[in-house]
Amino acid sequence: MNEGNGDWLRVRGIGRERFAGYLGDYLATLGYSVRKDDLAASNESRLTGRLERPNPAVPTAAASLEFRFYPTSGGAAVVWEAPLEMPSDERGRMDRLVREISSHLERAISTESHAAAKVIRPSGSRLPWQPPPANGGAATDGGAG
Repeated sequence: MNEGNGDWLRVRGIGRERFAGYLGDYLATLGYSVRKDDLAASNESRLTGRLERPNPAVPTAAASLEFRFYPTSGGAAVVWEAPLEMPSDERGRMDRLVREISSHLERAISTESHAAAKVIRPSGSRLPWQPPPANGGAATDGGAG
């Protein structure tokens, strides 16, 4: 698989199981109940989160999250599976939440691996509710950094 498959984030230096674990652990701190399913036939992991504790930082449309992880050469990638649409009045809060998740993953993975592993955002990466960039360049909203 490659960047054209809707990768949200990629990581170098750790595998998909650990990558999924970092995201699942962080979602749990936000109040989500998390379920991880490893799909041996496709070499993928699916992570679902359902908001169980109210959290003012989480928009209503993000009460249920779904991600798909798969291995890449030297690491893993995650695809944002759900939600696919975001009401316009919740986009700002959702973009902020996405930035917080991305930043947390960058810090946690870099710290634990002593900077041997790195989270990156593929060029052209965008979340499902974000419009494609008008100039054909990489999207800048809601990603790592």
